[in-house]
Amino acid sequence: MAKSSTLLLCLSVFIFIISQSALAQTCSNYKFSTNTLFESCNDLPVLDSFLHYTYDSSSGNLQVAYRHKNLSPGKWVAWAVNPTATGMVGAQAIVAYPQSDGTVRAFTSPISGYQTSLQEGDLSFNVSELSATYQNNEMIIFATLSLPLTNGGNINIVWQDGSLSGNSLLPHPTSGNNIRSVSTINVISGTSASTSGGGAGDSKLKKRNIHGILNAVSWGIMMPIGAIIARYLRVSKSAGPAWFYLHVSCQASAYIIGVAGWATGLKLGSESEGIQFSTHRAIGITLFCLATVQVFAMFLRPKPDHKYRFYWNIYHHTVGYTIIILAIVNIFKGLDILSPEKQWRNTYTAIIVTLGLVAAVLEGFTWFVVIKRGKAEESAKTSQLGNGDRSQYA
Repeated sequence: MAKSSTLLLCLSVFIFIISQSALAQTCSNYKFSTNTLFESCNDLPVLDSFLHYTYDSSSGNLQVAYRHKNLSPGKWVAWAVNPTATGMVGAQAIVAYPQSDGTVRAFTSPISGYQTSLQEGDLSFNVSELSATYQNNEMIIFATLSLPLTNGGNINIVWQDGSLSGNSLLPHPTSGNNIRSVSTINVISGTSASTSGGGAGDSKLKKRNIHGILNAVSWGIMMPIGAIIARYLRVSKSAGPAWFYLHVSCQASAYIIGVAGWATGLKLGSESEGIQFSTHRAIGITLFCLATVQVFAMFLRPKPDHKYRFYWNIYHHTVGYTIIILAIVNIFKGLDILSPEKQWRNTYTAIIVTLGLVAAVLEGFTWFVVIKRGKAEESAKTSQLGNGDRSQYA
């Protein structure tokens, strides 16, 4: 019965995945209401976006239609070609948004810096036949670019969306998918670096993922496990000094991996000019400083019978638990920035909840052992005192 249920569950999941894939919209099966046809198209990896295009190598004209679906009201969209780099600075953008009177405005906007607002202006190449439509929460921008290519047909593209305040365009978010919306496509072959695994955008995304994994494993998992080992294994007499070496090994490994994750974060910050996550960065630096002090404080640990050992223990426990709390908070902030698949947040949440439940159970067991041991010792002392009194009258 159990095997049949498991098989049925697996089959249901398989059918669901296949049906979802079949129903998923791709650029290849989309039909424009104007019956316009394009030679190639790419499903862009983020922001529910698609690019349709036809390139005429003889004239150097690139006819494009950029689609952004599932667009909530009060949003603007932009699509851009960057002739000089793979990021935002230097991008030559086409912007569109629905106006308060119900019409759709489309205009060109060169971007010279990260803090530059989307102001109308001429691009470094000619743009003609510019128009845009907005229906059923889908914005489509049509344009023809005069874009002679000399590098084999590769172009760097950027796309974005942001909120409106009336007819004013507000800055787009600087986290999650809004910082992943870069790619390189070949308008001759129709291939995309985003889908083939290359490109600067993918490289930076890989670094972000490595940064997140290193920090989650070190600060967010190994550090709490090390604290659990120190607090609860030491109660067991059979553990002897083993708990101490396990604790030190776990925390030292966590620190080394955490420093690698921290350094990766600093590198990412230096490569992401104009994009700042101040709170996440500040907590990360604080974590590194506290953890470094904690590690070096081990070399100044007084002996158990030293008069300052009590104060050192207070310091050690306070800093240690502060590191764990800050680490968990910062990991969730990092997840907000990366915006990965929901399963990753759920997985880390499940790990933290599990560690919390384990700590709660062990806390209860520890108090039970300590109280029982205390009663046994008190009973033994009472017994010894009783035997001593009786020996005086023997």
